[in-house]
Amino acid sequence: MTTIVSRSGEDVRALHAGCMKQIAARQCRSSFGTLFEYYGPRLKSYLRRMGADEVGSEEIVQDVMLTVWRKAGQFDEAQASVSTWIFRIARNRQIDLHRQASRPDLSPEEPMLQPAGHEAPDQTLSRAQIADRVREQLKTLPEEQLTLLKASFYEGLSHSQIAKAYDLPLGTVKSRIRLAFERLRGKLPRD
Repeated sequence: MTTIVSRSGEDVRALHAGCMKQIAARQCRSSFGTLFEYYGPRLKSYLRRMGADEVGSEEIVQDVMLTVWRKAGQFDEAQASVSTWIFRIARNRQIDLHRQASRPDLSPEEPMLQPAGHEAPDQTLSRAQIADRVREQLKTLPEEQLTLLKASFYEGLSHSQIAKAYDLPLGTVKSRIRLAFERLRGKLPRD
């Protein structure tokens, strides 16, 4: 391993870029050791500042350096320095682990993940009757209200999108939809 003691920043950068080339070209263990010796403690300190615990930071360092070993050929000296490349990998791994930790584990028994049960025949009939009544009542609405209701509920457009699509003021769109609801309110069953 090459020990980096009293070298200038440019010398260190050049040495590390050379190590990356050696790792990429011939999987040079000595070059990898040089990078690991230099970046290992720095990465661990960086990850601890980002909130990783002792064990987590060590695991990420191992993972990052394994990535350096495997993907050294992807390093492009013209795009970034070795330190920038390695620290970016570490930062991304820390973010990935944080995202995974913040996602709840879902149980396969979770009721929301279960398929819907079979609907009783009387419920199916009732739902069909309600749908028929809604369609009949929609026919009683003035065309300008019906058109906007369809745009909102069937096409999923927001009031702003409807106003733009139909070249109407936003207030007019809201008023017509509200009036349509008021007309339907007394004529449809409530559950």
